[in-house]
Amino acid sequence: MSKKVLITRVIPSIAYDSLIAAGFDVTVWERDTPMTQAQLIEQTKKVDALLSLGANKLNKEFFSACNHLDIIAQFAVGYDNIDVAEATRLGIPVGNTPDVLSEATADVAFGLMIATSRKMFFHHKTIERGEWKQFEPLKNLGVQLTGKTLGIFGMGRIGMVMAQRCQGAYNMNIIYHSRNRNIEAEKLFNAKWVSFDELLKESEVLSVHSVLSEETQGLFNKSVFSKMRRSAIFINTSRGGVHNEKDLIDALREGTIWGAGLDVTNPEPMKADNPLLTMPNVAVLPHIGSATEEARTGMARIASGNIIEFYKTGKMLHCVNPEVLKN
Repeated sequence: MSKKVLITRVIPSIAYDSLIAAGFDVTVWERDTPMTQAQLIEQTKKVDALLSLGANKLNKEFFSACNHLDIIAQFAVGYDNIDVAEATRLGIPVGNTPDVLSEATADVAFGLMIATSRKMFFHHKTIERGEWKQFEPLKNLGVQLTGKTLGIFGMGRIGMVMAQRCQGAYNMNIIYHSRNRNIEAEKLFNAKWVSFDELLKESEVLSVHSVLSEETQGLFNKSVFSKMRRSAIFINTSRGGVHNEKDLIDALREGTIWGAGLDVTNPEPMKADNPLLTMPNVAVLPHIGSATEEARTGMARIASGNIIEFYKTGKMLHCVNPEVLKN
């Protein structure tokens, strides 16, 4: 009997084609709206392997009902939606898709930095509202980025690409804070590891590329924003939960920081009346960091490849709890 796989949303066809070619029985949730938790559990009970998206909450409730799974393959690099500790306890390996979306996500962070620094989204809206009437030399001026100090919170794969973009285009000075020093970044970009407080104090642009964890949940709050430069631009393309959105709004309104560029919000999706959307010095996108044909195709290839490799060899292309595979 062939193993059954559930894919929780329609993703690039390379995933289905690869799984079917490898002999799997594949079911895809083809509706426009994501599954409810009840639907996810009901459908998962019927399969051996799950290819899930970040919107799926694989929590204790889920694992209590679906502890039979052989493997979970996440269609994302992040996995904060999954109770990995519970999956590990049950002996279920969890895969993800790192590397393949680093370029695309760094592009968005880089673009948001530029758009925020020149108030591009705001100026575009003035045209739509018919407010572009004449040249106004002192109105809604932006700031230049050349030679500024870029602070990176989380110098991983995406942070590395962001540093490369910023140093190459604007000769920016690179500082960073991570749990571990990144020697490669220090060699390539002359990047300097600093304490978190130093990162806040020295960064003229602070770009967040960390995972969402107990340590980073709501980390960028009123207290943290108060330690940043009043001229600082805050960029977040990681997870919305890393910043406290009310505190960010207050910091921007009160001039505690200069601007913000967000590809992720808290909560998601953002409501249309969110005040961030009308601020001149803010640029917001609807979580499109990995939204290129190349990145999404690569994610589908790796996610399906994790399942195929697991059943073929007992290993995975990328596993976030590899101790399960050893057992």
